[in-house]
Amino acid sequence: MILCFGEIMLRLMPEGYLRIPQALPGKLEATFGGSEANVAASLALFGQPVKYVTALPNNAIGDAVKTQLRGLGVDTRACIDSQPGRLGVYFVEAGANQRSSQV
Repeated sequence: MILCFGEIMLRLMPEGYLRIPQALPGKLEATFGGSEANVAASLALFGQPVKYVTALPNNAIGDAVKTQLRGLGVDTRACIDSQPGRLGVYFVEAGANQRSSQV
């Protein structure tokens, strides 16, 4: 069993190659990401047994994180539900042509 631990965050990103000011008010795509979670998901998709440890808010967003990781084959039983809890958020603009991606 491979054990991965670290913070997972909510990533908000405009659709396509829009910049954030072009997308607001409007729609931002919400996904979850983080280096350690990405490694855990990759290992699980390669067939390795992986367990992920992190603290998550005890609410629907924390449940969504665990559901997504489990859907990729990652064991989330060691995740801690914290009450009250928070989840870090970051914003990304996808690069286009010579403009690089911005975080």
